[in-house]
Amino acid sequence: MPDKSALKADCGACFGLCCVALPFAKSADFAVDKPAGRPCGNLLADFRCGIHTDLRERGFQGCTVFDCFGAGQKVSQETFGGRDWRQGPEVSGPMFRVFPVMRQLHELLWYLAEALEMPAAASVHPEIRKALDETDALTRGGPDEVAAVDVPAVREKVNALLLRASEEVRRTVPGRKRNHRGADLIGARLNGAGLRGANLRGAYLIAADLRKADLRAADLIGADLRDADLSGADLTGALFLTQAQVDSARGDAATRLPEALTAPARWTPPPA
Repeated sequence: MPDKSALKADCGACFGLCCVALPFAKSADFAVDKPAGRPCGNLLADFRCGIHTDLRERGFQGCTVFDCFGAGQKVSQETFGGRDWRQGPEVSGPMFRVFPVMRQLHELLWYLAEALEMPAAASVHPEIRKALDETDALTRGGPDEVAAVDVPAVREKVNALLLRASEEVRRTVPGRKRNHRGADLIGARLNGAGLRGANLRGAYLIAADLRKADLRAADLIGADLRDADLSGADLTGALFLTQAQVDSARGDAATRLPEALTAPARWTPPPA
């Protein structure tokens, strides 16, 4: 079973893979188009970002909410043994193919590790632990082996277990639980909504008004929270909420988050 700290990005041990291997299109999240395999124009020779402190102001908001779940340092230091992509196509091609696969596997490992921390889901823990070990083993193969992993098949198996864990936890929440799985709630007015224990898996909550909403123990796996207003909302014990989701939302000092997550520095304090 991997140490959960290894599932957190360590940019200093990575060769800027998210800035090279992945593509992005000019949009509200990215100021320019960049194809996969081409270094971002802001990437420095030492693999640091030249505009890291000004990413939002320079039109690269998408970079500020990206999380590789530790896949960057895994690919850089373990899969390729410290060889960086600048050494030539024999390294860069395979590395750029491996990184997106590793990133998805590490995300699944993060969710599985979180599920093992849920006492109410103890009945599912043996299967979750087995799936975690199997997924972890997939990340430790050579470049060709990792690149060949059937991620959709792995995701389908893991997702079924995560859903069972979620159901076990949310079953302990009293009262009726709302089901908004995959719902289009873009810009929805949910100020003060009672969403405790709700199923919000994959819901589109872009720019939704969730001020002072009760989201305790709500399942938020895959929910799109970009520009959602979480000011004063209570997300204590929210299930499968990631730091990237929090970073993409708005909030304030009154927003209550799960213990493992932190409020972005840009969140404004509540009005006096």
